[in-house]
Amino acid sequence: MKQLKSHKTFEGKTEFWSHESAATKTEMKFSTFIPNSEVKGCLIWLSGLTCTEENFITKAGAQKFLAEKNLMVIAPDTSPRGLNLHGEHDSYDFGSGAGFYLNATTPGYADHYKMDDYIVNDLYNVITNEFKVKNVSIFGHSMGGHGALVLGLRNPDKFKAVSAFSPIVHPSVSPWGMKAFNGYLGNDKSAWSAYDATELLMSGKKHPAKILVHQGLQDEFFAKELLTEHLREAAQKAGQEFEINLCEGYDHSYYFISTFMEVHVAHHAKYLN
Repeated sequence: MKQLKSHKTFEGKTEFWSHESAATKTEMKFSTFIPNSEVKGCLIWLSGLTCTEENFITKAGAQKFLAEKNLMVIAPDTSPRGLNLHGEHDSYDFGSGAGFYLNATTPGYADHYKMDDYIVNDLYNVITNEFKVKNVSIFGHSMGGHGALVLGLRNPDKFKAVSAFSPIVHPSVSPWGMKAFNGYLGNDKSAWSAYDATELLMSGKKHPAKILVHQGLQDEFFAKELLTEHLREAAQKAGQEFEINLCEGYDHSYYFISTFMEVHVAHHAKYLN
């Protein structure tokens, strides 16, 4: 790992890193906050479309709450970089900045867009081997909320808690998800359900911890892309413990995320401590 920047923050350190990824076969970047105390656990934050490793760590206001709970956070970039695959840079919702936290199977993308493996293996190993932290949980926003729900449901042995802000909960039937799944997984829809939180719950996948979700009701993507009620219905049928908070007046931005960040950090602390 190579440290790129370091800033003292709430007596701890906010830092930026790069490393070579076995999963993506590219250099990947991530940011961290590590408190000035014995670290009890690590939260993985997965960001949304167009984001990098910098958005969360500079906008969410999480460091104060993490320091109070003796927790660190690690926030990776949202896709591989430095490639020139067909169609990779044509739009904001597919390709660079839009990895959707899955393992692609289509030509070209299958060689590098392995964000599932990157989070679950490469980044997880960085946390446990380099930072020597054993208790790990996962949360995220929008596309990253989708990733947190899916990777949490698929790997309950690795992630002790799961939460999300404004997640894409049923990507198999939302425009963002359908575009991404077609591009990364092909048109065989039977392969899509493995990366769809609603479909995973309906197939019997569950997480032992309560899943926490906050969703703004003034979110411009609420009705068309995010489909929050699909998650509620699937969780109820599956017997998954959950809490979905619909927040009047809030939008899709980091102003919304920062408002409820303390609640999410406290939720994870219950399971990590």
